[in-house]
Amino acid sequence: MPKPYKPYNPDQIFLLPPDMREWLEDGHLAYFVDETVDTLDLSEIYSYYEQCNRGNPPYNPTMMTKLILYSYCIGLPSSRKISKATIDRIDFRVITANNQPDFRTISDFRKIHLDALTGLFNQVIQLCKEAGLVKLGTVSLDGTKVKGNASKDKNRTYEKLVEEEKQIQKIVDQMFETAEKVDEEEDRLYGKDKRGDELPEGFRTRKERLERIQKAKKDMEEKKKEKQEAFEAKIAEREVIEEQTGKKIKGRKPKIEEVKKVNEKERNTTDPDSRFMKSKDGYVQGYNGQLVVDCDSQVIVAADVTQDCNDLHQLVPMIEQVKENTGQLPKEGTMDAGYWCEDQIKELENKLNLHIATTKDWKERKKLREQPSPRGRIPKNLTMKERMERKLLTKRGKKVYGKRGCSVEPVNGQIKEGRGFRQFLLRGLHKVKGEWSLICTGHNVLKLWRASKKQSNMC
Repeated sequence: MPKPYKPYNPDQIFLLPPDMREWLEDGHLAYFVDETVDTLDLSEIYSYYEQCNRGNPPYNPTMMTKLILYSYCIGLPSSRKISKATIDRIDFRVITANNQPDFRTISDFRKIHLDALTGLFNQVIQLCKEAGLVKLGTVSLDGTKVKGNASKDKNRTYEKLVEEEKQIQKIVDQMFETAEKVDEEEDRLYGKDKRGDELPEGFRTRKERLERIQKAKKDMEEKKKEKQEAFEAKIAEREVIEEQTGKKIKGRKPKIEEVKKVNEKERNTTDPDSRFMKSKDGYVQGYNGQLVVDCDSQVIVAADVTQDCNDLHQLVPMIEQVKENTGQLPKEGTMDAGYWCEDQIKELENKLNLHIATTKDWKERKKLREQPSPRGRIPKNLTMKERMERKLLTKRGKKVYGKRGCSVEPVNGQIKEGRGFRQFLLRGLHKVKGEWSLICTGHNVLKLWRASKKQSNMC
């Protein structure tokens, strides 16, 4: 007697249940995203379509928002891969109710409504807060370098930009001249109402490249102007002080050469807003992504993208964004040595209890850790750095600072490794900020989903 097997019939006409709610297991992320987006305010997106009556009916904005958000939750931000998934994957068919928008429609929806989609970040934070995931007892701030949609090989100095601008402008002018001659000749041969007026192939590409070069060149000129104005203001201030006191100010006098150094810096012709940055994995052409995470739940309570190659000036803006997003300041905060800036710390020291490493040198940090915990009253003559080092040596200080390793650092790993987000797809600082907000919104939705599953399992 032949061995029995489970039924297998490739010719079966209908395999899936008629109800799409039965296509996935209970508690699937797709169902959670579907229900969560239904509670969000999408009026800004809807208003765009209400004002436009031309063309074919658009895809439902709620469905498109669910599709975008779900894709970022599972680490699939590419519009082409999303479009393919709406055909190949059951979870995407459930999210879209079997709609299958093409990749261009998905890409355009994200670009057009980037600001509105960015606003979902705050709405999801409020949902996390209502679920008890945002307590703001201790938060941790960290930065991570993310590669931009640009190549390091496309960096150019100011002089090189000027040279390339002249070359491409010459080519463009020649194309216009050639096109006009072709038009005149074809008008003579075929008449003015006939075809024959297209510009030569490749014109659009060169024109766009020229625009990017001009933008990069303008950016460098503005930076140079800012440096020049700051230099002149500093010189004027020194002269006023010297005139009032009748004495020469000690120290090195500022030199005009410092302003000229701005021209030596490079700009990228593919994405002029991106910067050449040093990361743990080497140098990247990209941006500096900032995250503030609630240490108890790993929920992101503030997120931003900067062009700064270090984190020195991000402490105050990021903590202020936490208050703006949640309505309150955290009680404590912990950061690595990249955020050690005394001016910024002074601005916040009376608002929350900060625990910040004072040096990046691992040998010095090892020496500090080996010191015994301090006892007694804090000496009055300690500098700010010494007071912070003393605080970090206490039992409580070690406990608070240790939360970095199990909060914000794992979140960076979840985003980069777990969901594979190592490069921005969009170009330009504004669009990159929006894309970073989307990936952070997806992260918070996942935290909210897992918390809800845990709670349902306990019931």
